[in-house]
Amino acid sequence: MREKLNGDTEEGFNRLSDEFSKSRKSRRKDLPNGDIEYEKKSKRVSSLDNAHKSSDNKLEETLTREQKEGSFSNFSISEETIKLLKGRGVTYLFPIQVKTFGPIYEGKDLIAQARTGTGKTFSFAIPLIERLQRNQETVKKSRSPKVLVLAPTRELANQVAKDFKDITRKLSVACFYGGTSYQSQINHIRNGIDILVGTPGRIKDHLQSGRLDLSKLRHVVLDEVDQMLDLGFAEQVEDIIHESYKTDSEDNPQTLLFSATCPQWVYKVAKKYMKSRYEQVDLVGKMTQKAATTVENAQCLHGDIAQSQREITLKGFREGSFKVLVATNVAARGLDIPEVDLVIQSSPPQDVESYIHRSGRTGRAGRTGICICFYQPRERGQLRYVEQKAGITFKRVGVPSTMDLVKSKSMDAIRSLASVSYAAVDFFRPSAQRLIEEKGAVDALAAALAHISGASSFEPRSLITSDKGFVTMTLESPEEIQDVSCAWKELNRKLSSNAVSQVTRMCLLKGNMGVCFDVPTIESESLQAEWHDSDWILSVPAKLPEIEEYYDGNTSSNSRQRSGWSSGRSGRSGGRSGGRSGGRSGRQGRQGSRSGSRQDGRRRGGRNRSRSGGHKRNFD
Repeated sequence: MREKLNGDTEEGFNRLSDEFSKSRKSRRKDLPNGDIEYEKKSKRVSSLDNAHKSSDNKLEETLTREQKEGSFSNFSISEETIKLLKGRGVTYLFPIQVKTFGPIYEGKDLIAQARTGTGKTFSFAIPLIERLQRNQETVKKSRSPKVLVLAPTRELANQVAKDFKDITRKLSVACFYGGTSYQSQINHIRNGIDILVGTPGRIKDHLQSGRLDLSKLRHVVLDEVDQMLDLGFAEQVEDIIHESYKTDSEDNPQTLLFSATCPQWVYKVAKKYMKSRYEQVDLVGKMTQKAATTVENAQCLHGDIAQSQREITLKGFREGSFKVLVATNVAARGLDIPEVDLVIQSSPPQDVESYIHRSGRTGRAGRTGICICFYQPRERGQLRYVEQKAGITFKRVGVPSTMDLVKSKSMDAIRSLASVSYAAVDFFRPSAQRLIEEKGAVDALAAALAHISGASSFEPRSLITSDKGFVTMTLESPEEIQDVSCAWKELNRKLSSNAVSQVTRMCLLKGNMGVCFDVPTIESESLQAEWHDSDWILSVPAKLPEIEEYYDGNTSSNSRQRSGWSSGRSGRSGGRSGGRSGGRSGRQGRQGSRSGSRQDGRRRGGRNRSRSGGHKRNFD
């Protein structure tokens, strides 16, 4: 955008300059020399002013509402800090930073909640730095920290410390966490610290040893507060900050709580450390989206790896030395790497907060990204829960079809041809010529690509489960159906019992306009040949259609569905036969009839409940 505006301005200046030259020539004949010079300068200055105004107007029009509200000129930010922010690529404050700057700069306590990847760290870093630099005292050695930031993981602590260091040259920033040398941290304490960032474990170690003094704290920040105040961290946090807090005192340090998720119990615990009046900023809300919305070599990251190696791994990933990072939840929080385009979760997390933080590694700071979550049928309830609580909707994607695999493998094979040298090609020209003569150019090349890709043959797969040896078929109804039992009835009416017995994994299509199901590959052609004289349309889809009712993974469910109808009829016939006997046996018959009806109802009701309880299958 900047280049375009600058280009427009330069072009405007050149055009105006030409007009000025023409104007000077035309006026030189009629006006005195002095007047010419005077009017020429006046005209040029006026025109330049107009050009600048035009440029400013264009810039004003191209700025978004978010950029206007976040303009640095709206806040008490020093020129030095602005210069450092621009060096980090920050040209305006993001919404969470706009909302929180004023309260933090004014010294108010705050609870802030915003989507992961929206710039929460700078939300407290910028105003705190401006406050400290505005009231900076004479630098003394061994000075105690004024700011304490506690983070649940080493990676997040490192990232937060880096953000502080990037936007101040006057304040001392230190980061303490486990897995690193004590001595270097002790040296920091001796030299004096203004801003201390760390994990609870290492900070507590230094406190208990008497090396660290937190009695002079003015600001306390708990980042990712839902985890910091969880049962595992609450006691450590209290041990660390209790010396700086007095019960019911308004002179306690400014307390700032930041996170992407804030369960209600967090507010109850947080109030223990906060003043009676505090600010609250919620850019998420109960019904809005909480998760962030916008392979060559791979390395792994988990808690058992030495801290030094973890930092090397993160640095390599951040700098693009390798493209794929395989990690445990240790990488789910605080890793601010904007260039991450894709997050893949191998299974749904146990809680919504974990999903939000995992997916938040992509789509950061206004960028877009994709998060894919694999799941098994028994885990579908977890995904529905995530959708409801996180305010998101998964896009369902079926397993790859045979054609999808063919296309992917062929593209890989074509790309591999680029690595073959011309010298090597010359050796194969005679064989290639002979092959073309025998098979034809297209067939010869197609066979070569198939061999290169390792796909000399393809076995059909189910589009529902991806199992080999099955073909997925759709049976479309001319009108909306209530459940899959209608489809079973039509199959029983038109096909032989042997053909119907081959049908499995039946699912209701979206809109209740039919079903899809699997049949063994060897039976698919005979089943299609047997199908005729029906309003229902039987076909083999290239891709899995949208599903209303998922296949639940129970291989016996289809046999129950098929047998349900005959069981119901036998129950009713039993009742009728009993009813034809006289006297006492007649009463038994009527009881048998009612019993048969109830049994049939239970079977039908149970089968319907199983189906109606289903939701769309999430193939993410």
